[in-house]
Amino acid sequence: MRKGFTLIELLIVIGILAILAAVVVLTLNPAQLLAQARDSQRISDLGSIKSAVSLYLATATSTSISSTKTSTNSTTCWFGSGCNTACTAVSTSTAINGTGWVPIDLTQTSGGSPLSALPLDPTNDATYHYAYAGDATAKTIELNAILESTKYSPMMQSDGGNCANVYEVGTEPGLDL
Repeated sequence: MRKGFTLIELLIVIGILAILAAVVVLTLNPAQLLAQARDSQRISDLGSIKSAVSLYLATATSTSISSTKTSTNSTTCWFGSGCNTACTAVSTSTAINGTGWVPIDLTQTSGGSPLSALPLDPTNDATYHYAYAGDATAKTIELNAILESTKYSPMMQSDGGNCANVYEVGTEPGLDL
């Protein structure tokens, strides 16, 4: 008598494993998990920049906010009543000395800048990128990004801003720069 598995037994086991693998892939949805990770990074990045600018405004002896609307990868910034405003500048520079895509010299922060470099969007393409707008008179800012995952996209409507399809954070009341 030979010991081993028959061809039918092997095919049944392989079939069961294939079904289990398909169920796991469909349940976990790796593309959605990656989108959630990128959105989490976007939310964290914009929060860090907002905190750094707030610290700069609170501690720097002489503050200057640029009114230039900038983006990290597109000429579309999503500011204003139409939420589809043309950017005046596109920059992928991560410098914190006022020459980066956030044109504020964070090196003037008392005790030094909390950021060593400005973050860029994890995708940083024409659709998914960061945008900046500032009000030099009121010394307020707005930072924007589009979120892509189904888990985080409702935050774009509930962030307090004026654009329902854009995630907006900043120091501007109403986030309507």
